[in-house]
Amino acid sequence: MTADRAQRASSGPAASSALVAVTCDRFKKDRMMWSGGPASYLEALSLVGLTPVQLPTLAEPVPFAPVLDVVSGVLCTGARSNVHPTHYGHQESEAAEPFDHERDAISLPLIRAAVERGIPLLCICRGVQEMNVAFGGTLHHTVHAVPGLDDHSAVPQDDLDAWFALRHTVEVLPGGLLEPVLGREVKVNSAHFQGIADLAPRARVEAQAPDGMVEAISISGASAFALGVQWHPEHFIATDGPSRAVFDAFAGAVRAHAAGHRVAA
Repeated sequence: MTADRAQRASSGPAASSALVAVTCDRFKKDRMMWSGGPASYLEALSLVGLTPVQLPTLAEPVPFAPVLDVVSGVLCTGARSNVHPTHYGHQESEAAEPFDHERDAISLPLIRAAVERGIPLLCICRGVQEMNVAFGGTLHHTVHAVPGLDDHSAVPQDDLDAWFALRHTVEVLPGGLLEPVLGREVKVNSAHFQGIADLAPRARVEAQAPDGMVEAISISGASAFALGVQWHPEHFIATDGPSRAVFDAFAGAVRAHAAGHRVAA
């Protein structure tokens, strides 16, 4: 073995960028079916020193156990699609569209497996909704139609900074996973029309909007970092301190996992 190969072999996980599995959407483009997602999530991971590895969403779910054997984190991204209502005991409705059945088939069991195996998990927008559903919770199909809740949606537009502009504050609940990361109050963006309704039995509310909308959850009893946020910290990670803090906290847990440790939630 050459000296440089010996150096690489002895350096261990901490010397290289830790791998994070990233969920993909399945969609039709240019007459073909694609698996992928916005680069903003991948760029955010790279910015905090992690290496993203996209887990493809195919017509038949790929076995993800071998991927979990080698990654040290899982990121469930946002998406234009919604979790199909049958996964939380509701009937299909036009208000709940669009759907991505193939993503449901891989993301829901992936989230449960990551928590079971103690792999750090960060879920964003659709991801936090998947997290709640994966552990037995339900969703509002249209948040703005629920009495007492505000309109949390945003109009898609070419000006992404306007689309994902910071719009309202959220109160971070004391004693949870998120308080040491963000403090007790933070301003976030809002670009979702679905949201958490009935909280999953294992879910803990980490933050909520002024109207009572659940904005962040963690999973009770998880042996590693397991956080879901309804907003989009990936968009302003380079310029907004709280957005960066969420990814830094996740990155710290991922590196601890890569080094053979566990960070308690």
